[in-house]
Amino acid sequence: MGFLKASQNLPKPLAYALLGAMWCGLLGGVVGLIAGLSVYPPTAWAAVLEIGIPAALLGFVAGLLVGAAMLLADRRHGAKPSH
Repeated sequence: MGFLKASQNLPKPLAYALLGAMWCGLLGGVVGLIAGLSVYPPTAWAAVLEIGIPAALLGFVAGLLVGAAMLLADRRHGAKPSH
């Protein structure tokens, strides 16, 4: 089962938060890997965590805010909210 199918059962803010955390964490991990390999390759795995985890947290918060804003906009325009 894909993430998009599974996220249909979640409230909109939580679905967007998880999506933001996933993509920002992935991007942060790749940036951390590149930075770690260019600075000191034996500890590149630590750089993946040092950059990837904060990026995932920022993505979670940003996704939560976007999802909450979309939920409020749906309610304001009279659309029936999904959750």
